[in-house]
Amino acid sequence: MAFSRTLKCSAHIGAAGTSNWIDHESETMIKVSVMYPNKPGARFDHDYYRDHHMPLLRARMGEHCRFYTIDKGLSGAAPGESATYIGMCHVYCDSVESFQQGFGPHATEIMGDIPNYTDLKPVIQISEVVVGQPS
Repeated sequence: MAFSRTLKCSAHIGAAGTSNWIDHESETMIKVSVMYPNKPGARFDHDYYRDHHMPLLRARMGEHCRFYTIDKGLSGAAPGESATYIGMCHVYCDSVESFQQGFGPHATEIMGDIPNYTDLKPVIQISEVVVGQPS
């Protein structure tokens, strides 16, 4: 069905500023989400995470990391409700294999940096990006 095929496309902005659709079948991307649960009394240094940890990850992964985003939890859905996660990042790669090639050789160093910004254990999920805007 043509409509469902359209939903499986990703857009990006071309050089002339026009929107170009990329066929999902030829332009795949995965997202590795690393989420830190918001627990009372937990320590999470957002500045260190933004300024040191994620640039370290990016530098070690090199071309295997297309780009990453960082989220800082503000609140839950209801007024006054705490955010489910205090912080998270999303690392975008071409494939699971590409992520493993970039992260694997540096896993000890990257994971060893975690105590510098938090005492929380991250929740990790790898997802296929179905609709998104590649870099």
